[in-house]
Amino acid sequence: MNIILETERLVLREFTTEDTPFIIELLNSPGWLEYIGDRNVRTEEEARLYLQNGPLKSYELNGFGLSMVELKDGKIPIGMCGIIKRDNLHGPDIGFALLPAFTGKGYAYEVASATLAYATNQLKLPRVLAIVMPVNKPSIKLLEKIGLKCSGTFSFPGAAEELLLYSNQAGDGQ
Repeated sequence: MNIILETERLVLREFTTEDTPFIIELLNSPGWLEYIGDRNVRTEEEARLYLQNGPLKSYELNGFGLSMVELKDGKIPIGMCGIIKRDNLHGPDIGFALLPAFTGKGYAYEVASATLAYATNQLKLPRVLAIVMPVNKPSIKLLEKIGLKCSGTFSFPGAAEELLLYSNQAGDGQ
């Protein structure tokens, strides 16, 4: 188990294929489905493929990716957070999601701010972006709280949906 960082209450560690039950739970939680989208991950096999083709592949190719967020006390998995490199964004972006039972407790701020500091200080990334649906007010508030500023909009190729683009660099539009 590869630990990336620790905060006062949390551990951020690399995913393993043994995390498939948690991936099924998180990717089918109401907030994930509403604000991130249905990834059609319902079975252990689909969750294993999601991990292998997503976070695990990203660790290998980029040296970073989405990772498991656990409570230090009891090693209870509560969400994911990390830095993602997407082919169609002009820089890596931060992503985060928590199970509903763990929202509103400051965990997302704690892990997102630590992840942003890790990206800047350890990974030496000059720019970190974030994309968010305009209706996702809690995530927008969190992005602004960790110091990112809205720098424009972004749409994935072939998608009609317009997302807000945030950056840790002033005036950093597309």
